[in-house]
Amino acid sequence: MPRESGDASFLRRLNQVAVLRALHATESATLAEVARAARVSRATTEAIMETLLREGQAEEFAPNAAEGLRGRPARRFAFRGAVGHVAGVGIGAARVTVMVADLRGRIVAREQVSVPTDLPSARRLDAIGGLVEQACTGAGIGVSALTGVGVGTTGVIDGEGRVVKSVVLSDWTGVPLQAELARRLAVPVLVENDMRLAVLAEHWRGAARGRADVMYLHTGSRIGLGLLLGGTPYRGSHAAAGELGGHPNSRWRTFQHVMDYAMAVDPGELRAPSQAALFALGRAREGDAEAARAVESFARSLAEALVTLVTPLDPELLVVGGSLAQAGEQLTDPIRAYLADVCLYPPEVVVSELGADAVCLGAVRHALNEAERLLFASA
Repeated sequence: MPRESGDASFLRRLNQVAVLRALHATESATLAEVARAARVSRATTEAIMETLLREGQAEEFAPNAAEGLRGRPARRFAFRGAVGHVAGVGIGAARVTVMVADLRGRIVAREQVSVPTDLPSARRLDAIGGLVEQACTGAGIGVSALTGVGVGTTGVIDGEGRVVKSVVLSDWTGVPLQAELARRLAVPVLVENDMRLAVLAEHWRGAARGRADVMYLHTGSRIGLGLLLGGTPYRGSHAAAGELGGHPNSRWRTFQHVMDYAMAVDPGELRAPSQAALFALGRAREGDAEAARAVESFARSLAEALVTLVTPLDPELLVVGGSLAQAGEQLTDPIRAYLADVCLYPPEVVVSELGADAVCLGAVRHALNEAERLLFASA
């Protein structure tokens, strides 16, 4: 026969996890509300809450004076986010961004630094490590206090956090990014592709909140794609889902119209594709009809490329992000119109609400997912 004491101990642990989850899922709650959500008796909830208060995982609010007018005010409790912290790192072509968040997801510190694309990998890694330390100092904690660090970077990332291939950053292909940063920071590190983290961020705090099947289109110096299927970022069999930049000549074909326009109007200036797009967008806003036609053709080219994915995957939402998303309806209107013409169920098309912060916020969410798993496991 199993020992009753062991059964009782196991049950207490299950109840504590249930109460902690219920508390974590709400801004604040009374004992009765937590008990109902956790499906645990009020007496058991009260005993567990005292334990969580002692361990610093919960905090109690002062009674509401208005409630006191109707009788004894109910005690209210909340999960204490400051019990732990995570960091998120966004590694872009020209800059690195770091955010530190508590376990409530509140951003408590942020740092950013410009980094050349041709910087040797060792120096880039050192810069990332230094920026994480700087952000932690701003948050009033040491790096060792971090539960984990989420990292989003351009390129194909394997299951060990190694950069299998990067066409954006020089000296980045083959870098064991997860291992190198874990060695420098001495805390757990999780590495993921930037586009998957961008769509994760939009699902967490952006335009895709409450949506399960989402496509994130990055428009900028490169074209990238992030897929959220069933509420989970899709990696693909080789973790290369969304790496559209690997298609031969795809960038030139997409940007051809705006590059032709920029060259015709200002032949003395040599512009990169994204710069040509921004130039045309600016002229279109000023009323240049030819620029407007070039922008519309650019947006239509994007939509034509998306159809082969939208049709079989049937997403409910398409979020347009990246530096060119600042064009707003200039970019989304032609995409929306084309998809409406050719798709049986065209997705809603919106502009990203997170802008340049999408990847770093996604890295924070990625780290929080692991931190929460450890938190509930420890309880």
